[in-house]
Amino acid sequence: MKHAFKPLLVALTLLAVGCSQSASDSKTDSADGKKLVIGASMLSMQHEFVVNVHDEMTKKAEETGIELITVDAERSAIKQVEQIESFIAQNVDAIILNPAEVEACSPAVSKALAANIPIINVNSETGVKPTAFVGSDDVEAGRIAMQYLADKLGGKGNVVMLEGYMGQAGQLKRAQGAMEVLKKYPNMKMLANQTAEWDRAKGMALMENWIQAYGNQINAVFAHNDEMGLGAVKALVDAGLKDKIMVVSIDAIPDALQAMQKGTLDATVFQNAQQQGAKAVETAIKAAKKQPFDKETLIPFQLVTKENMAQFVKK
Repeated sequence: MKHAFKPLLVALTLLAVGCSQSASDSKTDSADGKKLVIGASMLSMQHEFVVNVHDEMTKKAEETGIELITVDAERSAIKQVEQIESFIAQNVDAIILNPAEVEACSPAVSKALAANIPIINVNSETGVKPTAFVGSDDVEAGRIAMQYLADKLGGKGNVVMLEGYMGQAGQLKRAQGAMEVLKKYPNMKMLANQTAEWDRAKGMALMENWIQAYGNQINAVFAHNDEMGLGAVKALVDAGLKDKIMVVSIDAIPDALQAMQKGTLDATVFQNAQQQGAKAVETAIKAAKKQPFDKETLIPFQLVTKENMAQFVKK
């Protein structure tokens, strides 16, 4: 399972190369007349949301006639720094980084900047500021999710929180937003919070442990992404507790919307993978061509409930 996406990545890279060779030379030529080459290091192609972002990057690369070289960091900050070093050695025109960690991936950004290669962070942040950032405000996502639970629970109850990779911007900021809301409700308590590393199976196992430890004390679950949320849902359904415990998560991936249609997931928070992927490539092209670009592009999150979910379901 760990290497399942590697043939896909090779195919996508070859496809991007093929498209760039056949595309009109007038589209994205660099100053010296050569085709623009953008290197992209993605956090993990095992995660559906990351794959969705990458799909849009590939689509935009094909549309604009650039060459997009993609590598999978497989959740490793160390590997990601090495991948950026490799892109620098290849003298790519720009780099797109989907960081695995805030601090451990910062050297990658520093190295690119030192080499005068524009580096665009997509979806997640680093301690060192890149050339530009394209993503969403994860604090906002945490606030939206926890506020939904507070409203539904009437400001009273016990919550457990499944967190993303420790030290990643999404984990840190979504937890921050959730805790900001909890502070406003003295009758709401965080029973437990722990990482399940964005993973569905790990989310299920963690939820099973919490059911053993807390049982009927749990009133609601906040998962930092849909994958972990769906794992928690499975554990609750298996334990016969889903009707008593609410679950809200983040991303609005198709599986989450299906679960909402079935009534097993209560709500999710939509994160726009399409806009993040497309804007990242657009920004990288502008930076490489020394054209004006936005140093920060923030795309709003949106709460998805049974009432408005129809607009988020892909036809």
